[in-house]
Amino acid sequence: MKLLKQLRSLYINNFAFYLFSGVLGLFMLSFLFPWLYTATWIITYIFVLVLVTDLILLFTGGRKFEAKRKTPEKFSNGDDNPVSITVYNPYPFAINIKVIDELPVQFQERNFDIRKTIPVNQTSTFNFFLRPTSRGEYHFGKLNVYVSSPLRLAARRFVTTETTMVPTYPSYMQMHRYELMAISDKLTEQGLKKVRRLGHTLEFEQIKEYISGDDIRTINWKATAKRQQLMVNQYQDVRSQNIYMVIDTGRVMKMPFNGLSLLDYAINSALVLSSIILRKDDRAGLLTFSKTIGNYIPAEKRGGQMQRIQEKLYNVATNYFESDFGRLYADLKRTITQRSLMLLYTNFETLDGLKRQLPYLKAIAKNHLLVVVFFENVELDAIIRTTPKNTREIYDQVVAEKFAYEKRLIVSELRKYGIYSVLTKPENLTVDSINKYLEIKARGIL
Repeated sequence: MKLLKQLRSLYINNFAFYLFSGVLGLFMLSFLFPWLYTATWIITYIFVLVLVTDLILLFTGGRKFEAKRKTPEKFSNGDDNPVSITVYNPYPFAINIKVIDELPVQFQERNFDIRKTIPVNQTSTFNFFLRPTSRGEYHFGKLNVYVSSPLRLAARRFVTTETTMVPTYPSYMQMHRYELMAISDKLTEQGLKKVRRLGHTLEFEQIKEYISGDDIRTINWKATAKRQQLMVNQYQDVRSQNIYMVIDTGRVMKMPFNGLSLLDYAINSALVLSSIILRKDDRAGLLTFSKTIGNYIPAEKRGGQMQRIQEKLYNVATNYFESDFGRLYADLKRTITQRSLMLLYTNFETLDGLKRQLPYLKAIAKNHLLVVVFFENVELDAIIRTTPKNTREIYDQVVAEKFAYEKRLIVSELRKYGIYSVLTKPENLTVDSINKYLEIKARGIL
């Protein structure tokens, strides 16, 4: 049984086949040159002796070979995630290894291997990065290590039967990166703008006597007339406001860019923005919708809110239905009664597509501050920037410019009804969304 197991782990390297092919060639030449016949047999015996020696080196000694894969507890979607493989050499000579890792099927990687020489009694670690483009479970298979001696004629395969499942979450790496930048005040390096604060969001607290230094604009003239002395209104800043990320999970969000769907870009942006909102002492909430309402998390700022948002976003997927904005309006009116900032992540490709949903957007905007976040078509931009070489390309460019112009018309149409908008490229979504939130906060619009 042990011998059969060892035979199954035996592989002959290409180098041995090349040598064997050379020996066969010498035998064929010996028909023309008989003096080569004896020399060829001598070379054959040497070849067999070296091969047997190589097998003895690889399969004797009862050495414990070790190979281990180390993955993070979870992957960050759309980011480069580090993975490492550690191999220990127990042989009394330097070995040449070929590592073939059975990567998750989502990566569709069929030619992944690592080749390296490891010195005697040394441990080597190989690092590489994987970039997932969808959320869910990623299953790693077996780790196969092919070991060759310095003779390189044969290889012995060692297999680790340990399989690993790594869940892929929305881009928490991006979230941590923005958190660190917020702490170090380096957000402007990523394109975030500092917006001058034009006013305060104030809530009336009490009327008190005027003292030197009070803002004269807050004088209450009616109370002053009654008391025969200057009286002022005292206000307190309203710091905590409800901010909801409303994510469309309909078919319009399935469109892919750079390996990620628009939905994945929206989810990554919502996760980062939630972290910023909570750091600004506001209450972050989440709602997903398509044909019906999906996940709903009330706006709060208590501990564990980020974890709840992350867990809900983990399993969100498009369902290929046309989203029902009427159902969204009805549920928002029934569920969220306090005026809130609604950041609606969706996509409109044409003005007609917007007009079908515009009555519901206008109705939502009556009760809440609505910001519609939608996407530029970067593929159309690439067509517009190219120089056409024939008539067909000219027509393609004209059509592309028409659709790009319609995107700008959508922004104007929304502005006409007091609805804010963010038209952005998918890769700039996070920065532009945060900028819009900070602008609204600074200007006291909510």
